[in-house]
Amino acid sequence: MERHRLFRTSALVLTLCLLSVVALSQGTLADYERAFGLRDQLQGKTVNLPDRANWIGKTSRFWYRKSVVGGNEFVLVDAETLAKRPAFDHEKLAAALSTAMNEKYSALKLPFQQITFANDEKSIEFSVVDARWRCDLADYSVKKLPPEERRGGITFSTGLPGPRYNFPRTDAKVSPDGKWEAWISNFNVWIRPKGKREGTALSFDGSEGNYYALASLVWSPDSKMVAAYRVRPGYNRKVQYVESSPADQVQPKYHSMDYAKPGDALDQPQPVLFHVESKKQIVVDNALFPNPYNLTRIEWRKDNQAFTFEYNQRGHQVYRIVEVDAASGKARSVISEEPKTFFTYSSKKYRFDLADGKEIIWMSERDGWNHLYLMDGATGQVKNQITKGRWVVRGVEKVDEEKRQIWFQASGMYSGKDPYFVHYYRINFDGSGLTALTEADANHSVTFSADMKFYVDSWSRVDLPTMAELRNSADKKLLAELERGDIQELVKAGWRAPEVFTALGRDSKTDIWGVIYRPSNFDPLKKYPVIENIYAGPHSSFVPKSFGAFNAMQAMAELGFIVVQVDGMGTSNRSKAFHDVAWKNLGDAGFPDRILWHQAVAAKYRYYDITRVGIFGTSAGGQSSLGGLLFHPEFYKVCVSSCGCHDNRMDKIWWNEQWMGWPLGPEYAAASNVDNAHRLQGKLLLILGELDTNVDPASTMQVVNALIKAEKTFDFLMLPGAGHTSGGAYGDKRRYDYFVHHLLGVEPPDWNKIEKNKIAAADGK
Repeated sequence: MERHRLFRTSALVLTLCLLSVVALSQGTLADYERAFGLRDQLQGKTVNLPDRANWIGKTSRFWYRKSVVGGNEFVLVDAETLAKRPAFDHEKLAAALSTAMNEKYSALKLPFQQITFANDEKSIEFSVVDARWRCDLADYSVKKLPPEERRGGITFSTGLPGPRYNFPRTDAKVSPDGKWEAWISNFNVWIRPKGKREGTALSFDGSEGNYYALASLVWSPDSKMVAAYRVRPGYNRKVQYVESSPADQVQPKYHSMDYAKPGDALDQPQPVLFHVESKKQIVVDNALFPNPYNLTRIEWRKDNQAFTFEYNQRGHQVYRIVEVDAASGKARSVISEEPKTFFTYSSKKYRFDLADGKEIIWMSERDGWNHLYLMDGATGQVKNQITKGRWVVRGVEKVDEEKRQIWFQASGMYSGKDPYFVHYYRINFDGSGLTALTEADANHSVTFSADMKFYVDSWSRVDLPTMAELRNSADKKLLAELERGDIQELVKAGWRAPEVFTALGRDSKTDIWGVIYRPSNFDPLKKYPVIENIYAGPHSSFVPKSFGAFNAMQAMAELGFIVVQVDGMGTSNRSKAFHDVAWKNLGDAGFPDRILWHQAVAAKYRYYDITRVGIFGTSAGGQSSLGGLLFHPEFYKVCVSSCGCHDNRMDKIWWNEQWMGWPLGPEYAAASNVDNAHRLQGKLLLILGELDTNVDPASTMQVVNALIKAEKTFDFLMLPGAGHTSGGAYGDKRRYDYFVHHLLGVEPPDWNKIEKNKIAAADGK
């Protein structure tokens, strides 16, 4: 008995020793080489994998690009005749382009992925590098097109969705009947007969601090009225930049850009109506739109009786269609959305006016799910709910007024299936006749011919290569199987599909969906640290749903990790309640759901080591990844955070006020990585591009400052000249090294002693 016990003990010790040796093999130079070379290893191993179909104008013809042995080719299909052929002579085009550009191109490796048919399909156009080219298909002559007007230097954004109200300009807007011109002079609205120099002022109340915006000026269809916005400017915040290492000079350069932030005073537009003949001015009462975040462009009714605009109230809890009577200037609310949390105007707003506004197709989450409604344009009442159920409309493809039908995208309609898979449907205005246009249990991307007679359905899953079919819209009849992706060689090269995994979230009833990537040399006898790739932005959902031959998460897994991605509560494309978790609560980032998901995986797989969990992310993911370390140190141990919007008061106004609300409250500080930096317990690497024009770089620098004040130890990588990025190939390497060192306990390769370019780094995601 004693000998038997000793034998078992010796065997256990031997097993543990072997496991420790196996574990030490993770994170080696060979693992790095496999990770960095994965893209090249898998490239070109798929055949007949189609890209999205592109219909040519109003014709029944379309083209797409597909993978073939040795590269890619462009295919042209006629849906009427089912004729299928190469879109052009690839050999001739390659030869002509090689001569024109003094480069060497082959037929199956052309330097572009998109084409545009032009001149009645007698030529094609495409872009290579920064130039636009045209190829005449009669003789395959190639010429460079004149360059488009471009701005030099850094590209700046205002932080607002779409253009701000433009400052006065001197150009004029011609009336629909061609008889009049309206323009801005000395900040006021003027009109004159077309072709004349002298004019008449319609307003006298404009000034530098309350100007009429030419961009907003709109004539009525009968040319008898003009409407415009008078704008009181808000605070014009600027973000300052120092470009430390410019390529063209030794000394640094200085830049600035307009960038509105949460809480800033915004431009205040006031609609004003002018009757041309009487020179009457009517300032529209703003009782229905007292505190605008934004007013949309003025749109006149075709019958000249009124104009409309949409009012997005500051804080995004009121969204209205406002109609102004053209005779009296009186405003009324046509439709008003007033949710308790937020109205997702950035992705879930849809409006289609029927019969000049007598009816309106409107999108709303008023019943708890994103659906379409038929509204009475006169009363604003719901005539009927068009779509209904515990699923969501994802977008509208077409509204057919004559047939009173809607073609739309939706997800979540099939119980037990992935609720994020997009399917396509057709339905009547009255909610009858719901017809599924897609069938396969997969994620679908459909393109319709201009007359909606035909459609190409391309579908795939993370474990299923893309298939493309041509169908007839009337009866869904399959006209042709266009392509069926072949991945036999890809599998032989070591590709393995990620695992789709679900677990119950914090409410113990809602499925949380994620994917799991394992290394290609995966051994179930090992224990693997886990790394989560997080992006928890409430504007969408982010876990991959379609097929891809390469994913950067797979490359990271090759180092000896299991890498995962999860959509927790607070992200979009599920119910309103699922989404509302983000309301004034971005610091939550779905972590209660994510941690339960990890624990469920660990309960199923013994090799899934949740005592060693790392997390990384970029932008909003940069905020969330560091938040994981600060707010959940018992679970997340190591973080690499890139260009994060670490304090929602520091980031662009439109994104942050959408979810965190206005006026600014204590919720902003509660979610702030700056205010909570003192909580740091794990290992942290911050990455920042000094010229980030998406998120103010000061957001990360303030985290650095707070960590130093709290006497915390951390790592920081500033990238000179870089913008909004996770660091490219260099950032990938540093991120890999950080996790290898702190999760595997292995010293990464000494890159200073390894010949440059010995291995090519994979691009980060």
